[in-house]
Amino acid sequence: MQTHARAPVGRRRFLALGGTAVATAALGGCALPVSGSVGGPGETVTVMAKPDDISADLVQQARRDLGVRINTVLYSTSKLIAMMTDGNPPDLVRGVGAVDAPYFAARGVMENLDPYFAKSAVLRPADLDPVNDLWRYDGRTQGRGPRYGMAKDFSQDSMYWYNTALFDQAGVACPPELEPVTFDEWLDTAKRLTRRRNGQTTVFGGSYNGVLTPNLLASLAVAAGGSIFTEDFSRVDFTAPEARKALGWYIDYCRTRVGPSIVQPDPNAWDGPTFQANRLAMSNSGYWLGGLINTDGKLAPLSRLAPAPVFAGGRRTSPCQAGTGFWIPSGSHRKDAAWRVFEWFFGEAPAKARASGGWGIPTLKSLRPLMPDQEDYQKRVLKVQEAELRHFSVIAFTPYASADSLYALFNQIAPAAMNGAMSLDTLARRLNSAMNDQLKRGKEQVG
Repeated sequence: MQTHARAPVGRRRFLALGGTAVATAALGGCALPVSGSVGGPGETVTVMAKPDDISADLVQQARRDLGVRINTVLYSTSKLIAMMTDGNPPDLVRGVGAVDAPYFAARGVMENLDPYFAKSAVLRPADLDPVNDLWRYDGRTQGRGPRYGMAKDFSQDSMYWYNTALFDQAGVACPPELEPVTFDEWLDTAKRLTRRRNGQTTVFGGSYNGVLTPNLLASLAVAAGGSIFTEDFSRVDFTAPEARKALGWYIDYCRTRVGPSIVQPDPNAWDGPTFQANRLAMSNSGYWLGGLINTDGKLAPLSRLAPAPVFAGGRRTSPCQAGTGFWIPSGSHRKDAAWRVFEWFFGEAPAKARASGGWGIPTLKSLRPLMPDQEDYQKRVLKVQEAELRHFSVIAFTPYASADSLYALFNQIAPAAMNGAMSLDTLARRLNSAMNDQLKRGKEQVG
């Protein structure tokens, strides 16, 4: 027996904010009880994802393993809105837990999955890594309350990889294995590692852009002992001492041009190829980048993973800035079948394959023994990563604006400061003004 789908969300309740379309359904009540059996053979589940989330091979594997057909739809916010307002939403939707969970949960369009987790023999709550708390929201704060999704794998994204050969060539001592350096020490090291020729950067000393600038700044501010948000998440305040410190450090990183940024883009668009080409000495990509590093027999023995930096006198924290996974729309007509695919994807064959490949830390604790540890360099990486896990914490994000919309505003305003044409205090005030207008509109929508 299926749970009942909610009525279609009215199109008038979807508003465009800063070029990003957002869903604004009223907050719903608790999910209805689920049936004891889920997802029979022969059903079709529509999954809205990006190409790397669900490959054609996985679609075929689901048909073999589950007898379920997966119909994939390319992820698009506008397409998601159209499907939900037409009363025929996808059955599974990809999302970035660190920023999407509070945003969509506050708008009442995500199914509360607690009843499913409670009955599952595959995804047992006691086996869930704490990173999955990114997908919880209690109506006010992320990290508490019902579960609305799950991460497929994760990294502590403030950790960074470094290339020991580039350190040796520059005559720079490698970082301590288990003790964090300060952010100022990290930036000073990046300056010493940067190489330029004829006005062109030949080796970036370090990349520190995080997953997306708004949640990077949120993480930096917590490390400095504060937050970029007010207590109720309805406003940002970059003039607060800790938030200003976080913003100032990131602007200094961009100004010094030791690494890629919006004023000095990496031609490869992301750190992986640049690190692999020995043109990037440090990359804050977290454990996840090991999936690429492990495929390169020359690079892997030279690569090390280091703890997340700290601010002097600040808090040691090592968050996940992504936690990408899936959620089930509350309007889905095939929730039980979607949950069976959910279980399979997060706890069965696909999850085991991801864990053994090194592309992220498994989000089930029982799958951690599958993480690659055959080589000495992999054992070193795991030693650092296992020690770092105790410093994980959820960095709560605002439910009142999408990270993409705040990112767009940051990219409009910040380049002048990165180029030295705007003071940090002016930048902080302008970010406050623009972002708080956005947040105010979002709060009015959520109610």
